[in-house]
Amino acid sequence: MLPATTKQWNIAGKDGFDSLKFNEKFEIPKLGDHDVLVNIHYASLNYRDLVIPKSDENKYPFPTNPNVVPASDGSGTILEIGSRVTQFQRGDKVVTLFNQSHQANPITVADTMTGLGGAVDGTLRQYGVFEEKGLIKMPQTLSFKEASTLSCAALTAWNGLFGIESKALKPGDLVLTQGTGGVSIFALQVGLSSLLFPCSPFIQISPDDKLTKAKQKFAKAAGARVISTTSSPQKASTLTSLGADHVLNYKTDPSWGSTAKSLTPGGLGVDHILEVGGPKTMAQSLEAIKPEGTISIIGFLGGVGKEAQPSFLECLSNICIVRGVLVGSKQQFEQMNRAIDAGGIKPVIDERIFALEELKEAYTYMWEQKHFGKVVVRVGADSDDDAGGAKL
Repeated sequence: MLPATTKQWNIAGKDGFDSLKFNEKFEIPKLGDHDVLVNIHYASLNYRDLVIPKSDENKYPFPTNPNVVPASDGSGTILEIGSRVTQFQRGDKVVTLFNQSHQANPITVADTMTGLGGAVDGTLRQYGVFEEKGLIKMPQTLSFKEASTLSCAALTAWNGLFGIESKALKPGDLVLTQGTGGVSIFALQVGLSSLLFPCSPFIQISPDDKLTKAKQKFAKAAGARVISTTSSPQKASTLTSLGADHVLNYKTDPSWGSTAKSLTPGGLGVDHILEVGGPKTMAQSLEAIKPEGTISIIGFLGGVGKEAQPSFLECLSNICIVRGVLVGSKQQFEQMNRAIDAGGIKPVIDERIFALEELKEAYTYMWEQKHFGKVVVRVGADSDDDAGGAKL
């Protein structure tokens, strides 16, 4: 028998994390012809999830609706399908698409109005009804817990590195990542793995990989370089173990952009920057970028204040491309998943896993930057950490 109600969280107001309200029995809507019912096993958090209920002090720039179920990222199993569903069957293992209508590029204004956890109900609920176009089959080599981290951060990093075809990441490029959040860690993994062997572009880099040091040597021989920033010596050590060639402390070195440029061959600068800090880090990103390099602006972790920001003319004076990235399309998601399966890339997940009822604790834990990698919430009481994983 299919469930009639679901446990879920809703955002009731803009008063910070106290706006998060837990509903023990919310009635599940009936399926439309193109809808599927998903039993959600895991969800993961992104910075935008923390900002939306705090939007009076940190303006989230994309559409939101009142009483929305938060979070965009989730994985689960399809329990039922509508009469006209063609892409999925009962029992399929799926992950959610951030912007539900964003099927292929270019993104449209209408697509930005379908963001899970902002404009439409997200994944912090036991059961959810989604249109079939808003789901993607899980990578076969990941568990539900691992797959729950892909929808926003991973796909954003993928789009940032490969979204402009003529500027797509290639062997020999230099990448600058900022911090130790989901986007930056995934970009570090993909940035190194795609540069290790041109004939096998997606090799796993993970902290417990016994071949990490050997792979780093191949990366260096191939000219691959990834420069990362952090403010924590402990996190710097982990970034190094993940394969970063250089780790800069942005607190002790406020001119880290110039330092990063000095570390590149000929002091020319880096090819790709995934800009997650926003106004407070853009000036340093412009210092670090190479002529004809690409800065992908994907976040504003540093906050949205009134401090002076670089002008558009600085894009001209630095002869670079600066682009805004709002996650990615379903087509890009499918491409990324194939790469994940082909190379065994494993998302980096924080060691602490939260229960659904502990959501406010999870939000506070992430807001206080106690995490490394993705913060994951166990949504289903019977979720199996290893379910869904397979070797190809």
